[in-house]
Amino acid sequence: MKLTKKSHACVRLEKDGRTLVLDPGGFTEEDAALGADALLVTHEHADHFDEGRLRAALEANPAAEIWTLRSVAERISAAFPGRVHTVGHGDAFTAAGFDVQVHGELHAVIHPDIPRITNVGYLVDGSVFHPGDALTVPDHPVDTLLLPVMAPWNKISEVIDYVRELKPRRAYDIHDALLTDLARPLYDRQIGELGGTDHARLAPGNSTEL
Repeated sequence: MKLTKKSHACVRLEKDGRTLVLDPGGFTEEDAALGADALLVTHEHADHFDEGRLRAALEANPAAEIWTLRSVAERISAAFPGRVHTVGHGDAFTAAGFDVQVHGELHAVIHPDIPRITNVGYLVDGSVFHPGDALTVPDHPVDTLLLPVMAPWNKISEVIDYVRELKPRRAYDIHDALLTDLARPLYDRQIGELGGTDHARLAPGNSTEL
């Protein structure tokens, strides 16, 4: 499987000539979702869900489909009947040849005065886990963790403890658009030294083989 990092929380996975795109939101490239055979969206926040990017991908590929939670599905399903699927915690499905399990139910707490929304994470091919905006621990070993390193709802100690709890074989940074280049070496060092796993980051557009 080939993993390509896009800006912020978006990644592309490619296998056997098929492409799966996760969370092509408003902080990622305009064309991040184009060419996708399947799209997964973790929740409705604009940095993870951009209706224009999803519409462009579905219009460009009439066979492309989306799997997402109800709040997102309700906003786009009418325009693409039969191609937008609603999922929730505990569901399992196959999307463009990728086996996907759904884990998690709620977005992490931003502030007690802000109501929590639904958030789901996706475990792809029993190996790659994208948690969205939560520190969800799936009931399944994780080989490659897509690690949300910088957000209004987390701090580095929580990120490190999350890596320690999941014990993935490796972790790649996502949710990093708010992290300045000045701070990246600090995050790299602390997560790498304290997380207990192989930690790395890919610049947007760069790829690695899993």
